Amino acid sequence: MASKLIPKLITLLFLPSSLLIFFYSIRLPFYTTTNQDPQSPNSKNLNFPAPTQCNLFNGRWVFDPNRKPMYDSTCPFHRNAWNCIRNQRENMGRINSWKWEPEGCDLNRVDPVGFLNLMRNKNIGFVGDSLNENFLVSFLCVLRMADNGAKKWKRKGAWRGAYFPKFNVTVAYHRAVLLAKYEWQTKQPELTGQDGIKGIYRVDVDVPAPDWANIVDFYDVLVFNTGHWWGYDKFPKETPLVFFKDGQPIYPSLEMFDGFKVVLENMVAHVEKVFPKKVLKFWRLQSPRHFHGGNWNQNGSCLFDEPLEESQLDLWFDPDNNGVNKEARILNRLIEETLKGTSIRPLDLTRLSEYRADAHPAVWLGKKDAVSVWGQDCMHWCLPGIPDTWVDILTQLIRYNMDMG
Repeated sequence: MASKLIPKLITLLFLPSSLLIFFYSIRLPFYTTTNQDPQSPNSKNLNFPAPTQCNLFNGRWVFDPNRKPMYDSTCPFHRNAWNCIRNQRENMGRINSWKWEPEGCDLNRVDPVGFLNLMRNKNIGFVGDSLNENFLVSFLCVLRMADNGAKKWKRKGAWRGAYFPKFNVTVAYHRAVLLAKYEWQTKQPELTGQDGIKGIYRVDVDVPAPDWANIVDFYDVLVFNTGHWWGYDKFPKETPLVFFKDGQPIYPSLEMFDGFKVVLENMVAHVEKVFPKKVLKFWRLQSPRHFHGGNWNQNGSCLFDEPLEESQLDLWFDPDNNGVNKEARILNRLIEETLKGTSIRPLDLTRLSEYRADAHPAVWLGKKDAVSVWGQDCMHWCLPGIPDTWVDILTQLIRYNMDMG
């Protein structure tokens, strides 16, 4: 009798343990390691026992004089305004000598050959505004180190991208600044009811923008974002956003951030509904701006030589201080709230990027009179630069999640 009970007891003990491991593995958004101090401040953020992992998003920048970028100004995928080496931006050597050091573990640089082998016969897509394009260009230039035969690629509504023939991998960007469909319409008094309105931008909160509406079956990994166009500097009161659902205007009308939340809810629901469960989905949180002394259209500047100190971050970015760069944290709260309970993983690159006021193109935009027309660029990032660290983190998380199945 005892011999018959033993297999049953083993099964009863093994099954709950297996279910527990599975439950944690599908929730775990972190890269695992073995050298984290279980008492570290970061341990309270973990979904798994602290000694087995670290949070790649918390840490510090450490100066490493031997650190060099993985590509240069000759990468064929550069966008001119972000090609800071070619544009002779000052201090580029120092900008790229800082290494992100997460608390309790190391962040290794991506191995382009190893990563493309992992992704063989698969495709990666970025959907969102120009900060996701900034991210994409860094990704393409890094991956090209493994395949000099990489070719420019632009299909299926993609704004730009590349095909890596050695590995049969496509990486592309679909421009959709609000994610939802929007279009200009001439003034409609029944919608606005205000004097001084020149027209409206109609936003259909439940309809994806056409540039990414037909990519459901193409990508194996997707990185979404939206946020930088959600401001009154982009859509002033004379040309406001007016929100529609089911083809009808939403009443009462929504203010900017309320509309942002409704669009988020609808676009996240759309992604959850139509994309296959096997698709690995990330949502990149906001990339912080570093305008000092005014916004982009108010002579704001970012001529800094060093990263910010940790003690300065709240002064710059805490919404309570009402600075010109406060939107990142406001929008992040709404994004994180919307993503709860979904299969979409937050890619929280905000904090590590907040430090780097020194790493924007600023006045080195590569075009005569660009600054006088557009102001300094304290929003996008120099390349090579901070997005290369984003690539290191994203590829670690892709590898980890693919290994977990």
